[in-house]
Amino acid sequence: MLLTRSAVAAVTLAALSLPASAQLAPPARPAVPKATALSPRAASCHNGASFDRFLANVKQQAVAAGVSQRTISEASPYLVYDQGIVNRDRGQRVFGQLFTEFAGRMAAPYRMQNGQQHIRQHASAFARAEKEYGVPPAVIAAFWGLESDFGANMGNLPTLKSLVSLAYDCRRSEMFVNETIAALKIIDRGDLTPDEMIGSWAGELGQTQFLPTHYVNYAVDYDGDGRRDLLRSGDDVIGSTANYIANGLKWRRGEPWLEEIKVPQNLPWDQTDLSVQLPRSKWAQFGVTYPDGRPLPNDNLPASVLLPMGRFGPAFMAYANFAAYTEWNNSLIYSTTAGYLASRIAGAAPMRKPAGPVAQLPFNELKQLQQLLVQAGFNVGKVDGVLGQQSRSAVKAMQIKYGLPADSWPTAELLARMRGGTAQAQPGAVVR
Repeated sequence: MLLTRSAVAAVTLAALSLPASAQLAPPARPAVPKATALSPRAASCHNGASFDRFLANVKQQAVAAGVSQRTISEASPYLVYDQGIVNRDRGQRVFGQLFTEFAGRMAAPYRMQNGQQHIRQHASAFARAEKEYGVPPAVIAAFWGLESDFGANMGNLPTLKSLVSLAYDCRRSEMFVNETIAALKIIDRGDLTPDEMIGSWAGELGQTQFLPTHYVNYAVDYDGDGRRDLLRSGDDVIGSTANYIANGLKWRRGEPWLEEIKVPQNLPWDQTDLSVQLPRSKWAQFGVTYPDGRPLPNDNLPASVLLPMGRFGPAFMAYANFAAYTEWNNSLIYSTTAGYLASRIAGAAPMRKPAGPVAQLPFNELKQLQQLLVQAGFNVGKVDGVLGQQSRSAVKAMQIKYGLPADSWPTAELLARMRGGTAQAQPGAVVR
């Protein structure tokens, strides 16, 4: 979730490429953290206030939000600044590899099998969650597997130190002040102690990596022990994740999320976008089928055609529930992988391999294409050589302008056209 989860979590997935055969205990509690030297830049958005003055203000805000003085005292030794955390945040790079490479690693058979095993192991909690929240077990299990390999990799850094360091930095100060106060509320209501709060460098907690605000708002005590413990209790993880997906991400009970499809060569490519929803009957008229050739249902269920690697790569039918995935993490590669893994855990066949290699622009050329799109009047977000949704939308608009197949996939041909003479975006075409 960018400014929810993806802005702080995308790079943590690289650590999950090794299989975890069993759920592991949380990392050992480290010693109380020590402060490190402050960055001269850090106080610029706080009117020059020192970290100590800034922290005093955050504590006052926490007390005003209902946090007890006892909790403030208990947490204070952990509320220290770490420039290394800030450096990691500024230096993070979102994944830029092909979807098939990323999904091949992150939705590997062992993770599918582990998901099915955990559904059997926690059958009663999964059944209860599906009844209460309408979220299928496979959907919960896929996030559980992707975020921490079912508890094997939750991070090993003191959460309070991470949160308050990012709060003092100026990049997303307000967000992390709120997350710091939420973490103090978690302590205050007895769910976790300060030294139990160990997680990712970005301050996420537990086996499905909740930001503290999500922990406060959606964590539930599913095992009945009086605590909402997302680090150790599988039942609490299942119930809380279901609650967040259902009520935070607005999951639609009983509806699908993502299915692989087969698309014809003459599909109207400009219609293949998450912003375009057509009835399944309309897609069937266009010649879209299931991968084995079976026809789509002839009904009015709205759906989008998603082509994460353009018209020569895998193709999916994305339904309204897929919005929950892009809200969880707005990286298209991550969200599509999570939806695909859930479908595999639920029993779907592996996706078909592309008929041949799908050409991908090198990093520097993709970055140049983004620069040319900006010059043409488009907002592509950060010019970073990564194909995000804004870049994809701008690519589609330029493909339409040049009469190229508008599948949102940047090609050498499109780059050559734009190098030849930067076209101007049409009025109202700025992608936001």
